[in-house]
Amino acid sequence: MNKKVTIYEVAKRAGVAISTVSRVLNGSQNVSEDTKVKVNDVIKELNFRPQVNARKLASKEPQMLAIAVPSFTTPFFNEVLKGVKDEISKMDLDIILYNTGSKNPEEAVHNFFDRGTADALILLSIDVTDKIHEVMQATQTPVVLVNSAHESYNYFMLNDYKGGYMSGEHLVKNGFQNIGMISTVTKNKSSSERERGFIDALKNYKMNIDDSLFITGDSEKHGGFTEEAGFEAINKYAEMGKFPDAIFCANDTQALGAIHAINKLGMSVPEDIALMGYDNIKFSKYMDLTTVNQKMYSTGVQATSRLAEIIRNPDQDLIQTTIDPELIERGSTKNSKK
Repeated sequence: MNKKVTIYEVAKRAGVAISTVSRVLNGSQNVSEDTKVKVNDVIKELNFRPQVNARKLASKEPQMLAIAVPSFTTPFFNEVLKGVKDEISKMDLDIILYNTGSKNPEEAVHNFFDRGTADALILLSIDVTDKIHEVMQATQTPVVLVNSAHESYNYFMLNDYKGGYMSGEHLVKNGFQNIGMISTVTKNKSSSERERGFIDALKNYKMNIDDSLFITGDSEKHGGFTEEAGFEAINKYAEMGKFPDAIFCANDTQALGAIHAINKLGMSVPEDIALMGYDNIKFSKYMDLTTVNQKMYSTGVQATSRLAEIIRNPDQDLIQTTIDPELIERGSTKNSKK
């Protein structure tokens, strides 16, 4: 089977930018006649069949929506996808789920656009690099970002810094003195911002910060947001022979593994160690786990609704929203020594 010719190959062969090829394909007047001839000659030579996004969008017919996500299996992404699915059910839109993986999402998104299978896109927790921005501009694909931000696109950004700050503040106000955090071994924007906010809260409340109490598990699966990572981190505290009074986990899934490890060591939450998570996924309620609700389901709903709006009317002003989280206090951070 012959490999599908892409817009990038046309641009390279013609010696122009992919945005120029896109303008030629869309009949723009802002291209010289010589350039039009050169690009069209290459299109014929390579037998290039352009994506049909622009034609379909102009007709305002029902569209194929795609959501690109680093993982389908983590509770965080599942909650956002539930919101997308429920909102899609109200519309005459089909949906494709595309797993980019967490190691090289830029290349995966690039390959996705090469396929030309969707007319609109939600990018979930994927940063818009210059390369991704270039291809989205060239294909004129309507895009909404979730948990990333870029000045050229509609986005719904989750405020991880504020969530981290609220978590630190909560533990301090509950009277804990030796406070630690389980972060992720693979650094990413979400975990880094949560940790930054958490540390700033401790500093602002004049707390002593013991760097040895800020650790990670070894598991790199799902970027370190796993039960295994939480379990491993608690065992590292055990090896040190030193435990915090209270621990902030980078997400609820880590907290689940941490609780299991604490119990296996003959201790309990919150009597021996207070523990809190992040995300407010479903099981946290039944684990009596203090956590941070970042409104993942409603964010998925809002992003999908916004994408439908810009499909119908691409010339609307951008909506760029930061979504503030909410602290959910439960029994896992009760200070029995107060």
